[in-house]
Amino acid sequence: MSWYRKLHWQILIGLFLGLIWGLIASQTGMAAFTLAWIKPFGTIFVNLLKLIAIPLVLASLVVGVAKLNDITKLSRMGGKTIAIYLITSVFAISIGLTVVNVMKPGKTLPLETREELMMSYRDSVEDRDEAAGRVLERGPLQPLVDIFPENFVDAASDNSNMLQVVFIAIILGIGIIQIEKQKGEVLVSFFEAFNDVIIRIVDFIMMAAPYGVFALLATVIVELAGDDLGRALELLAALGWYCLAVVIGLLLHVSIVYTTLFKIYSQMKFWDFIRGIRPAILLGFSTSSSAATLPVTMERVEKNLGVHEEVASFVLPVGATINMDGTSLYQAVAAVFIAQAVGMDLSIAQQLTIVLTATLASIGAAGVPGAGIIMLVIVLQAVDVPVEGIALILGVDRLLDMIRTAVNITGDAAVSVAVASSEGKLVMGNYDD
Repeated sequence: MSWYRKLHWQILIGLFLGLIWGLIASQTGMAAFTLAWIKPFGTIFVNLLKLIAIPLVLASLVVGVAKLNDITKLSRMGGKTIAIYLITSVFAISIGLTVVNVMKPGKTLPLETREELMMSYRDSVEDRDEAAGRVLERGPLQPLVDIFPENFVDAASDNSNMLQVVFIAIILGIGIIQIEKQKGEVLVSFFEAFNDVIIRIVDFIMMAAPYGVFALLATVIVELAGDDLGRALELLAALGWYCLAVVIGLLLHVSIVYTTLFKIYSQMKFWDFIRGIRPAILLGFSTSSSAATLPVTMERVEKNLGVHEEVASFVLPVGATINMDGTSLYQAVAAVFIAQAVGMDLSIAQQLTIVLTATLASIGAAGVPGAGIIMLVIVLQAVDVPVEGIALILGVDRLLDMIRTAVNITGDAAVSVAVASSEGKLVMGNYDD
């Protein structure tokens, strides 16, 4: 097969051409044209991926649970999944705090730039603060309550309710086990066929992936720069040390934590793992959405990495909702950066508070639109750093969101491999497109 026929190369070409188009559009006054005539194709592509996420999770998890003879395996797998997700999140936050304390990016921000950013993004900060207030008003057990839906249609109507869909699929699968075997096999056959259909639809949608990511990246560049590319470059230069701190932290987390996870749980080589999920990582980067990328992540993890369906269909939807290693690391770097920029020195106790708050916020803010920034508001309030300081980083947040989403997806897939290996549900995969 020629290299350019492989999906990940096609997506990379789409990303590169989208970047070039965005830069040209910003320089030639074609930003409005791009937003009106190119952005919709990116939106359509993301909507199609989101459309099949819930049916895929429902069908595959029902089949996986129904084929289990021992329900205790499911509870053991669930406990193991949550524990690994929490541990990797704590490591991510700790790495972020270490990097930002060593690099001290907040000390390099000029006073004039700080004041200008605070004025430019003041309204956006107020909106995020209100959203975070609504999250904090919820009771401590509200995230647990939210897992149990009162209406199936409502649960299936919103991708942010993914944990509710997981719960419905589990009880459906358990119910099938409890009924007469002959009747149960009819339902299992139905959901298996339905799952196969969804996988074929995923393949069809992925044929449009290069065009979708072209439109998405062109839109990102245009929305960042508008018709003034120079202004965007000035912003990136002013916040370059902060962006570098986030990227270095994310790279360290992937190279240290996930490789260690593989050495403990699996014999799979980490590079083979990356090769197997390249399209999912690239899609996560371009869409900035774990939920939108979920169908592709599940397909690649099962087909390329050899993770059994019953593991992938449970671990990945849960991870897309509550596992935010990349986002949690970003919270830590951003919180300390803002504190440094406004002249505050955070104590060890306050930084430990960041670890605890960011870990809990990653679960408490799950399913909330714009969860990353809302989580950051909660973290800042916990250590008494002015929430208004978020204005300092909003200008580059979209670009960093793309990178941290790619790390989130990598983490979800890595944990699915670890859990599958520990459960004896991992077979040799293809590792390539």
